[in-house]
Amino acid sequence: MADPKLLLDAGAIQRSLTRIAHEIAEANADSADVGLIGIQRGGVHLARRLAKLLGGVWGHDAPAGVLDVSMHRDDIGQRGIVSVQPTDVPFDVEGRTIVLVDDVLFNGRTVRAALDAVHHLGRPRRIQLAVLVDRGHRELPIKPDYVGKNVPTAIDERIEVSLSETGGDDTVTLQAAPPHA
Repeated sequence: MADPKLLLDAGAIQRSLTRIAHEIAEANADSADVGLIGIQRGGVHLARRLAKLLGGVWGHDAPAGVLDVSMHRDDIGQRGIVSVQPTDVPFDVEGRTIVLVDDVLFNGRTVRAALDAVHHLGRPRRIQLAVLVDRGHRELPIKPDYVGKNVPTAIDERIEVSLSETGGDDTVTLQAAPPHA
């Protein structure tokens, strides 16, 4: 299999997150009503980074939470054993603008599950979506509000996001599709 192609290095990831934070701040004048929720697992550390960046823009901390969507997925029966991760949203979502954060947007099914999971916590005023990478191939009518990088891919290619918080270097790579026999 070919070596992965580097799409974003640490500097490009930081610039993308900084731009996304400024776009979120610009679109949400009432910063006290905004809460970020990182989708387990890929969006968790990105949401925390965005919360810090927004704190610098707004001058006050932006609350951040963590959401597990595994029990809300529509493909739960096809995924084998489900690993449930913690959900921890330390703020009330009722009437608030929620920014869901994930690393890669693909077919939209994880985001659909996240929308369902958020509504089990309360009724937000609105929900926005921020992703580091949008790779296309949507199966549902899901469109991100904030995107770090659009990367058109083949359906059988993979996008891998590695972050320092999980022991790697900050990189986004594209893994080529395996050769067909």
